[in-house]
Amino acid sequence: MSYLSTGFGLNSYMISRHTKIRIARPTDNLAAISKMYVNGLGFKLLGTFEDHNGFDGAIIGHEEHLYHLEFTHHRGATVGRAPTQDNLLVFYVPDKAEWEACCQSMLLAGFIEVKSYNDYWDVAGKTFEDVDGYRVVMQNRSWSA
Repeated sequence: MSYLSTGFGLNSYMISRHTKIRIARPTDNLAAISKMYVNGLGFKLLGTFEDHNGFDGAIIGHEEHLYHLEFTHHRGATVGRAPTQDNLLVFYVPDKAEWEACCQSMLLAGFIEVKSYNDYWDVAGKTFEDVDGYRVVMQNRSWSA
């Protein structure tokens, strides 16, 4: 029996398709990470903040997308590298020429191409690691449920 058939997560209030999502994570390399993701993924720097209760940050993405990334640094704290090699952001890019251009941009931005921890991602994609050890997968596929 799957968790979907047990009623978990079902309630009268559901998140709509218009809801934005922010994916946030800490870094010890705020300037480098911001530059890598802006240049590698073609994102824009949507906003920054300094010393907000001891945190500095950058918000990256596109104004018209329903998601964006936030990187933060807590002054005086060290967070270190990614806890596993399977911490991933996955982007599905079905057009071959666009996918190849994206992969090239990742390399030019300073990401390192690595073998994926889960070899599923290597079948039709490439995995790139940032300076913190977090990984981005560029899949040359369409995503379907």
